[in-house]
Amino acid sequence: MDALNALAPEIGLAPACVVLRINRARIYRQDARRRCLMSSPLQPTARPRAPLALSASERQVLLEVLYSERFADCAPRTVYAQLLDEGRYLGSVRTMYRLLARQGQSRERRNQRVHPAYVKPELLALKPNEVWSWDITKLKGPVKWSCYHLYVILDIFSRYVVGWMIALREAAHLAEQLIADTVAKHNIAAGTLTLHADRGTSMRSKPVAALLVDLEIAKTHSRPHVSDDNPYSEAQFKTLKYRPDFPERFGSIEDARAHCQQFFHWYNGTHCHSGIGFMTPQSVHYGRAQALFEQRAQTLNRAFLVNPKRFKGTAPQPPRLPTAVWINPPKQETATAKNTNSSTLNSCILVSHSH
Repeated sequence: MDALNALAPEIGLAPACVVLRINRARIYRQDARRRCLMSSPLQPTARPRAPLALSASERQVLLEVLYSERFADCAPRTVYAQLLDEGRYLGSVRTMYRLLARQGQSRERRNQRVHPAYVKPELLALKPNEVWSWDITKLKGPVKWSCYHLYVILDIFSRYVVGWMIALREAAHLAEQLIADTVAKHNIAAGTLTLHADRGTSMRSKPVAALLVDLEIAKTHSRPHVSDDNPYSEAQFKTLKYRPDFPERFGSIEDARAHCQQFFHWYNGTHCHSGIGFMTPQSVHYGRAQALFEQRAQTLNRAFLVNPKRFKGTAPQPPRLPTAVWINPPKQETATAKNTNSSTLNSCILVSHSH
């Protein structure tokens, strides 16, 4: 270090560190540590009084006026204006607010609605008939401002439409009837199903809630104004309305029912859904997807054996079947952080035990 102190003033610190093979960053750290130890801690200084501020007696007079029976229910701006009309000036509006806030008297006077903390739904389905989602959409009628209401219940694991109905209006008793009929049709055992929906009036109605309690079906709801909390029903409605044969308007409710009858027959039995390995919802829902997957794998394997170079020496595989379907899966960062914290805690426990 003495050689560095002698050489640095002559050629500079950086060249001296290179010649002596000393890490320059270590020199900076030692210098910063030395300055920190030698310097005395800063003492907080009292803030001087502003020359234009009110005196203690003036503040007391202004507070007495603000607390008086005459001005107890008035806003500071009203007090300020009325005092000026009387030829008196005791302080600015901002000063009044500042004094009231210091006394804990400045707050929102109106009763504001406190919104509850809505929990993000996190739903997992490992097989069909574990989680259903349902929603209602409007189909345009023959004239302007007329529409029909399409109720659809969807299994999120298989994307299979387990029940649907078209009605002239949205009503809780109609939703109750559809849910009860669909549960009975698919022989859903008590305590095995979760029904998810958004926060519409029918979804949160007392008849539907009472029915789900009687059937021992758990219910969850989306957060307000968060369409991503019900993604599978929203995607199914988009598939319906983006089909080439979907009309601009329906001539009658019978036309709407006939169209939806054909659509759901195609959607469940013919539509190869990209979210379930390009299987049909019907094949996944009723357990025929694994056999179709193996058949596709054999077909691809035969094609690979005929011409391996076409596939660059790697046997192709069909799209994988779903094993777990989430609504709002937990964040990977949170899971990683939990694992890291758990590992750190375990290591700390081991160290403490070793001591």
